[in-house]
Amino acid sequence: MCGIAGFCNAEFDWYENINRMNARMYHRGPDASGIWAADDKQVVLGHRRLSIVDLSSGGAQPMESHNGRYVIAYNGEVYNYRDIKNKLIQEKKVTAFRGASDTEVLLEAVSAYGLYETLKMSKGMFALALYDKKEQVLYLARDRVGEKPLYYGFIGKTFAFASDLNSLTCLDNFNKPVNTGILETYFRYGYIPAPYSVYEDIYKLEPGKILEIRAPFAQCSFRTYWSMRQAAYDGQNHLFRGSEEEAAAELEERLKNAIREQMVADVPVGAFLSAGIDSPTIVALMQSLSGRRVKSYTIGMREEGFNEAEIVAKIAEHLGTEHTELYITPEDARQVIPMLGKMFGEPFADSSQIPTYLVSKMTKEHVTVSLSGDGGDELFCGYRTYQSMERIWQKTRKIPWPVRKSASGIILHTPWGKSGPLATRARLLGASGIEDLYRRSEIGEGLSLIAEDVRRALAGKDSCDLCRTAMDDYEDGFLPEPVHNLMLMDMLMYHPDDILTKVDRTAMAVSLETRVPMLDKDVVEFAWTLPVSYKRQGEVTKKILRDILYKYVPQELMERPKKGFAIPLHKWLKEPELRNWAESLLDKRKIKEQGLLNTDAVCRIWEDFIERDIWRRQIWYVLMFLSSVNGG
Repeated sequence: MCGIAGFCNAEFDWYENINRMNARMYHRGPDASGIWAADDKQVVLGHRRLSIVDLSSGGAQPMESHNGRYVIAYNGEVYNYRDIKNKLIQEKKVTAFRGASDTEVLLEAVSAYGLYETLKMSKGMFALALYDKKEQVLYLARDRVGEKPLYYGFIGKTFAFASDLNSLTCLDNFNKPVNTGILETYFRYGYIPAPYSVYEDIYKLEPGKILEIRAPFAQCSFRTYWSMRQAAYDGQNHLFRGSEEEAAAELEERLKNAIREQMVADVPVGAFLSAGIDSPTIVALMQSLSGRRVKSYTIGMREEGFNEAEIVAKIAEHLGTEHTELYITPEDARQVIPMLGKMFGEPFADSSQIPTYLVSKMTKEHVTVSLSGDGGDELFCGYRTYQSMERIWQKTRKIPWPVRKSASGIILHTPWGKSGPLATRARLLGASGIEDLYRRSEIGEGLSLIAEDVRRALAGKDSCDLCRTAMDDYEDGFLPEPVHNLMLMDMLMYHPDDILTKVDRTAMAVSLETRVPMLDKDVVEFAWTLPVSYKRQGEVTKKILRDILYKYVPQELMERPKKGFAIPLHKWLKEPELRNWAESLLDKRKIKEQGLLNTDAVCRIWEDFIERDIWRRQIWYVLMFLSSVNGG
C-alpha cells in the first residue's frame, strides 16, 4: 500500500511542497519516497511506498512507461495483474518487463489499451494519478467500491490531489474554510460522504470514477468506468436461476479465487478474525487454500457484554490457524482517542475506529497484509436494520401517504415534535417508501447542533449547493426487492464512506495493508444476482455465507449474537482522563469563537450524557468534529 500526491500549476516552490506532502503521508508508505516533475514543472507527482509486491527498486514510483509517454503514482493492488501481464505478452504488446510489480503491468496495459479499458479489466483496490505527457492530460482514478481514498481540489489556481487530506492542508497557500454545507450531513451520519470533504472546494473522488484535467489544468471532467448502482440493476434483472446449493457453490468458488489472488504478496499475510460470519468465512477459505497455518488476529475486552475473544479462539482452534489476541483496556483507548482527529484528517465518528486501530496495530507487529471480512453485511443482508425497516414499512404503508404526510408535518411543527421519540415517529410516518423511511431513520440532532448564524446562512441555499448525497439521490423502488434497495443504499454511501474509510485510515496509520475479498468485482456482481431468499430466511441473515461457513465450522459454534469490535466508549468517556480531554474540546469560549456549533446545544447534550447517559452517539459526533477541526 502506498500514498500518492501531486499538483498542477504550482503557485509555490514545487520541490519543497511535494516533499512536504510526501512527508505528511509517511505512514502510508514508510519504505521509500519518490517524486517526478514534468520538464516545465507544470505537473508534479509524489509517492510514498509500502512495499508489498516486488520489494526491489523495480517497483519504485513514480514510474514511467516503457515508451516514455505515461508516468504514474499509484496506491493499491491490482490482484489479477498476472493475467493482464500474460495478455500483454501473448498479444506482443510487451516483450519483456523490467520488474515484477503490478504497477509496471498497469502502466503497460494503459499504453496498450488506454486507461478506461485497463481499469475495466483490472480487479483490485487502488487510487492512481496518471500523466499523459504527449497529450498533457492528468488522470485521477479510484477503485470500484472505494477502498482507497483520493482527495482533490483547486487551491487558488493550483490543482492538487493526495491520498491523505493532511497532505493537501500542508501546502503553502492552503486556506480553505470549513465547508458549513456538510455540517448537517455529518451530524446525521457521523462521517462526510463523497464527493465532499470538511473543506470548501476540496472533494473526494467517487468510486469507479476517472477524473480528467487537461493543460492548462483549469477544469475537470469525469467519466464512470464501473457503477455499483448499475451492477445491482443488472444483477437483479438477470437473477441466478440455480438452487441455493448451487449458488453457495458458485459463491464459494468466486471467494476462493478472490482470496487466492489476494494472498499473493512478497511480505507476510494474515487475517482479522471475529465471531461473526464474514471474517470466519474468509479465514476458513484462506486456510483451505494454504499449505501452512493462516495467521489470525482478534481483540478482546474484560468488560462484560463486549468480549468475544474466547469464542474467536475456539473458532481459530477449529480452523487450525496461528491465532493471536489482544485484550484492550481503557488505557489503550485513552491513548488512541486524542490521535483520531489527525488520523482521519476530517471529522469521522464511527467509534469502532478505536478497536480497529488497536487490532491493526497488533496485527502489524506480525504481518504487513491482513485480509478482512468487510462487505458481507451489505452484500448478503446481514444488518438487522433491514428487517426492522421492512416491519415498520409494512405497518406504515397501510395508511395512505397523503394522510401520513399531512400528519407528519403537523406533528413536526408542534413543540412536542421538535425532538425525542415523537419527532422520530413523525419523521418515519411521512416516508413515501421504504427507501425514504431508511433515509429518515438516520436524521438525528443534526441541525440543532449548528450555530444559528451558520443555519441562517445555509437557509437561503438550495440543497444541491450544500450536500446532496447518494442516499438523498436514491430513487424509491429502483430495484424490485425493497431490502435490496436498502443494501444498495448502504453500498453507495455507508460502506465506502464509513466502513472502508475506517479500515483504511486506521490500518494505514500503522502501515498495514488490508484486503477485502468480499469486494472482489466477481463476488460483488454475483451477489447482486442472488434473490433475497438466498441471503435471508426468516431471522437467519447471510444465509448463503452460512451455507459456506458451516462446511468448515460447526453451526453450533457460530450461532450467537455478534458483538464485533464494540467498546464501552460511553463508560470510558466519563472516567477522569478522557473526560478532561472531552471537556477541553467542549470549552464554551472556544466553540463560540469558532462560530460553527450551537454552544448551548453542545453543552446541553454533554450534561445530559454525563448525568443521564443519553446522546451517546451525538456527543461522540461532536467530540470527533471538534477534535478534527481543532487539529487533534
